[in-house]
Amino acid sequence: MNIQKTFLLLFIIPLFSFSVHKYYLSLTQIKFKPEAKSVQIIINVFMDDIELALNKDYNIDLQLTTKKELPNNDVYFEKYLREKLQFTLDGTPKKFNYIGKEYENDLVYFYLEIENIASVKNIQITNKILTKHFPNQQNLVKTKVGKVNKSILLNKDETSGILEH
Repeated sequence: MNIQKTFLLLFIIPLFSFSVHKYYLSLTQIKFKPEAKSVQIIINVFMDDIELALNKDYNIDLQLTTKKELPNNDVYFEKYLREKLQFTLDGTPKKFNYIGKEYENDLVYFYLEIENIASVKNIQITNKILTKHFPNQQNLVKTKVGKVNKSILLNKDETSGILEH
């Protein structure tokens, strides 16, 4: 066997057995702020993933962070989050206020708030963000109530969980 074939077999072919693997992960951070009597929520998702999902679901072309970005994109973001997220605090379903969003590098941060909350013992969350378009999507939820931190990992098959505090 000549040197080229040996090189091909030993070095090049094994490289093809490794493929680029993209991770599909969102992070939802929920914090109870007793002084504000509110639950504050920050969600971060990869920009290209949320853009693809909204473009497909609403037949739009967001073009995030470009000059052609839709000026009313918050309408679509809020609609999407209302469809994909539900919060129940101490057994009572709660609606959230959509505060806004920020872009940072390849992430979109969404800011939400649930007002008029005096105390929190448990938080039930349903999180279906991106699971329709990305079967491997995982949605990590972290909560902080007082000094107690809890977390749960949700996915397409398990979209809901309860965090006891």
